Amino acid sequence: MVSEPEILQASILIADDQEANVVLLEEMLRGAGYSRVASTTDSEKVCALNRQHHYDLILLDLQMPGMDGFQVMEALKTNEQDSYLAVLVITAQPGHKLRALRAGAKDFISKPFDLVEVKTRIHNLLEVRLLYRKLAAHASLLERTVQERTAELRESEARYRSLTELASDWHWEQDEMGKFTKMSGPVLEMLGLRVDSLAGGPGGEPPNGWDKAKRKELLELIAARQPFLDFVLGRVNPDGSEQKFRVSGEPMFNRACSFVGYRGIGVEITQRS
Repeated sequence: MVSEPEILQASILIADDQEANVVLLEEMLRGAGYSRVASTTDSEKVCALNRQHHYDLILLDLQMPGMDGFQVMEALKTNEQDSYLAVLVITAQPGHKLRALRAGAKDFISKPFDLVEVKTRIHNLLEVRLLYRKLAAHASLLERTVQERTAELRESEARYRSLTELASDWHWEQDEMGKFTKMSGPVLEMLGLRVDSLAGGPGGEPPNGWDKAKRKELLELIAARQPFLDFVLGRVNPDGSEQKFRVSGEPMFNRACSFVGYRGIGVEITQRS
């Protein structure tokens, strides 16, 4: 929300070639508590003043010598910093109201002035303008936060991969369908998969020698999307020698908490048993 002090501290420019109108509007605004009110009777100075001060609201007379109000509004649109420019047009011609709104004006006030109506329209338009500014600032903050978090995640992922390569004999990653996307070491054989199955062919039976009960337990953990730490799995080689492996893995989820795959690491512990 926008507080009353914020509205009263908003910056306002009055652009009217009639000095009497400028004085009347200035006195009305200052009497209502607005503290940042500027004015000009030269329509050709409006754009330069706005680029310099970035007004929250411009009270713009449509009938002015030199550049009229419609030309001023067209020129104001060239300032890309003002994604939401609050212009309140002043007109004594009822037929100009629709044209002014189509040209970019956010509201209008009629001559002769109804001061209560003028103050109400100014207050309401400033509230919208300041809310829009807060929304834009919040969106910018969110964008920066997302960029920072993305950079942190990439750095964390790089550290993870580096540590994985240093601390394990192999590592792997699977997508949500169980397809291996990254792998190194004997993980395919350990899980009982053949390389040709990754290319679209049918999978084979687990190779001889693996502890089928432990391997089944491991696959059940993966199917249930459960993490596992230091899971020990062994096999007997054709020459009668035994090997033991310690594996750890975790499911991966995106920001929407949807499952996107699995990743894990493993080390051979035969020599350490």
